[in-house]
Amino acid sequence: MKNKTVTIFGSSKPVAGEPEYEAAYLLGKLLAEKNLSVCSGGYQGIMDAVSKGAAERGAEAIGVTVDIFNAVPSKHLTKEIECRTLCERIDKLISLGDAYIVLDGGTGTLVELSIVWEYFNKNLNPRKPFACVGNMWNEIITVMEKRIFDEGRATGLIKNFADVELCADYIIGELNSK
Repeated sequence: MKNKTVTIFGSSKPVAGEPEYEAAYLLGKLLAEKNLSVCSGGYQGIMDAVSKGAAERGAEAIGVTVDIFNAVPSKHLTKEIECRTLCERIDKLISLGDAYIVLDGGTGTLVELSIVWEYFNKNLNPRKPFACVGNMWNEIITVMEKRIFDEGRATGLIKNFADVELCADYIIGELNSK
């Protein structure tokens, strides 16, 4: 049986020592300690941090990269998958995940969150554990959940947690129950 993989989306901006980076690093460690692989966009910031945390605990750290960014992949990746386009990269990140975690990020992270949510909302992909961490997502989730409810679609497809420990516990519990 293959290890399950958690795809993590988040900003490329945080650096070691900053709270967002350290939280992602801890998340990578927590998931790895439960024999879960991690998958990310494969570059710096949150992607580097989660890969570092997982790799240091002996887990697979997959990076899905695309050369349009002219960026150097994280040195903590145990496997790199190169894509030709941004859309191909997002599709690969989604297809590799048995669960998804969204950390703080910008418009790219918002797009990734939106695509996963849309696939679940329209039953285009099987529903999988899906969670966000942090206050930045509260308002977006609240507004969208109301709209989705008004449309008569399934709500509660995404959970939001205050910290990575609570989020990791949820994801681990959900994956262990499947």
